[in-house]
Amino acid sequence: MKKILLIEDNFEMRENIAEMLELASYEVQVAENGKIGVKLALETKPDLILCDIMMPELDGYGVLFILAKNPKTSGIPFIFLTAKTEKSDYRKGMNLGADDYLTKPFEEMELLEAVDMRLKKSGQFQKEFDADVEGVDHFIETAEGLEEMNKLSQDRKSKHYKKKGALFYEGEYPNFLYFIEKGKIKTYKMNEDGKELITGLYKEGDFIGYLALLENIQHPESAVALEESEVYLIPRRDFLSLLFTNRDVSARFIKMLSRNLVEKEQELLNLAYNTVRKRVADALLQLRDRYQTEDEEVFKMAMSRDDLASMVGTAKESVIRTLSEFKSDSLIEIKGSEITILDPEGLSSLRY
Repeated sequence: MKKILLIEDNFEMRENIAEMLELASYEVQVAENGKIGVKLALETKPDLILCDIMMPELDGYGVLFILAKNPKTSGIPFIFLTAKTEKSDYRKGMNLGADDYLTKPFEEMELLEAVDMRLKKSGQFQKEFDADVEGVDHFIETAEGLEEMNKLSQDRKSKHYKKKGALFYEGEYPNFLYFIEKGKIKTYKMNEDGKELITGLYKEGDFIGYLALLENIQHPESAVALEESEVYLIPRRDFLSLLFTNRDVSARFIKMLSRNLVEKEQELLNLAYNTVRKRVADALLQLRDRYQTEDEEVFKMAMSRDDLASMVGTAKESVIRTLSEFKSDSLIEIKGSEITILDPEGLSSLRY
């Protein structure tokens, strides 16, 4: 049973609309003002929201603005209910991201048809698309079908990169969104002295290069393959068309692209405040979290000391010395460039 949140300050209107929806076999939650409505939306994540505009405490525009900024609620279909008919009010609501607009008074069938249409359209994007090439194809094809974007995706192609092969360099203008089909990729920045700092590690199912596309700027970092890799190139126009043509599409794509934001925030904090010893331990654990496969009981990976130093943000000599200490403490094993993590709990428990 689909769940609908109704935010309406008028008691009689709220009761009448709720009754219509319940008779149509929807589960209905009600809120008498915007603040309560936002709280309920965040707690229960309804399938659709019906919201009046003129309300005490927090008006409908404020409700939509708050919910659209939250990843948990940004994809929920949103329909405004209002007695106002001025074009400026309609435009303001749609610019904020509303999906539809019903003007009071409205007939029962007008309401039910609007609700049914929005739920059906949104339902096509509620599926979690597979993190592989077929999933990206399915996602784009679904969006094309809904928006009749017939010219999209004609130039998509997969490209093979050898180890140390560059996908793009810092300062280049972006032409593609990169989706990793196979392999491992690192992104990095260079300082004025030519020293490298690794800014991200990526694997199968990850997207990279989207920040430059979103901000319409040159790439702020470079991307290089850590091993033989297959990368799927999505043309700039495909990505931007998907993102800006349809609210449902943008909500889904943003969720797919934002999985690593919390990780990056934590990495910056670690880089700023932790000791070198703690940062090396965290870097090893990060490699394990990113690249350990399900069939690996013990994680091992060949990683150059230069790359590890770039992750940690310190000199290679400091990394080598710290790895030797970890080996003496039986936390890791070292064979050439290959590092095996023997005691992840021990690494995790290091405080300095």
